[in-house]
Amino acid sequence: MNPEGLVEVVLPGKVEPEGLQIRYGAVPVAGPGQVVIRMEATGVSFAEQQMRRGRYYDQPAFPFVPGYDLVGTVLATGEGVEPGLSGTRVAALVKVGGWASHVLVDAADVVPVPDGIGAAEAETLVVNGITAWQMLHRTARVRAGQTIVVLGANGGVGSVLIQLARAAGVKVIGTASARHHDALRERGVIPVDYRTENVAARIRELAPGGVDAVFDHVGGRGIADSWSLLAPGGTLVSYGSASTRDDEGSKQWPVLKLLGRVWLWNALPNGRRAYFFNLWAGRALTRNRFRARLHADLTQVFAAFQGGDVTAQIAAQLPLSRVAEALRLAESGTVAGKVVLNP
Repeated sequence: MNPEGLVEVVLPGKVEPEGLQIRYGAVPVAGPGQVVIRMEATGVSFAEQQMRRGRYYDQPAFPFVPGYDLVGTVLATGEGVEPGLSGTRVAALVKVGGWASHVLVDAADVVPVPDGIGAAEAETLVVNGITAWQMLHRTARVRAGQTIVVLGANGGVGSVLIQLARAAGVKVIGTASARHHDALRERGVIPVDYRTENVAARIRELAPGGVDAVFDHVGGRGIADSWSLLAPGGTLVSYGSASTRDDEGSKQWPVLKLLGRVWLWNALPNGRRAYFFNLWAGRALTRNRFRARLHADLTQVFAAFQGGDVTAQIAAQLPLSRVAEALRLAESGTVAGKVVLNP
């Protein structure tokens, strides 16, 4: 091992999980406005599953260090950064670079983690929590008494989404395989088995007048079913194309197809709206506003966790050196919650 140095995981190209490489080097130095975070927890997101197949629509060129988000302690601060930040536990959303023992981040991009929340717990809430919060409260703007459908209600984003929705007084119908149904019922969710039931028909039985919002991470052909479930004035939030994860060909095409459909649907005169949710929208144009919104929303999610409205679902914790195993586990579809990597 490399106790004092940098340890990072490199994705060299389109490889099986066992093809990921461990690289050793020097700990990065904080430049002006930057901090070095000693990583305590990072995680396997759906984004990395797509990236190793070359299927994530704006991933960097190979080779690169994956890792969408991380939680850790600020080890060093650069010029112009509040020195008091050193030694504090923070979370950061980075898109790539998180699968490393030490990560260089702009100080403006870190969000303090409240005392009493463990690193692995906080990690399960970063990308999943921000995504769920923004889709629910900023995009769909759900209100108490409304009914929503969450596809993949036991998944990383889905499990946070259903809890935030229930805390807001919303009725939730969630799709999942049968083994997750008891856990969903305990959270006040009406489960639908996507493997054995006709999902659209079953949801129409449960909500004959249509639903107020559908949250769809699957994309592909099924997106038309999601649109058809909406009541007048309802909102479809598409936030991925999981159904095309193993496809060959253009990685942009599934997203462009979705965007085209969304544009077309929004032109129809029935008051229903469709959105393709992109967590990074607006970052390039309004960086300060983007950061402020991210900071505010993650702070809300941490507060929801502290208040007991949201639980941290840790599927497993594995060291960076066992990243292949972690990725296999996350991709297996057999676990509930987030697979967390520790240094």
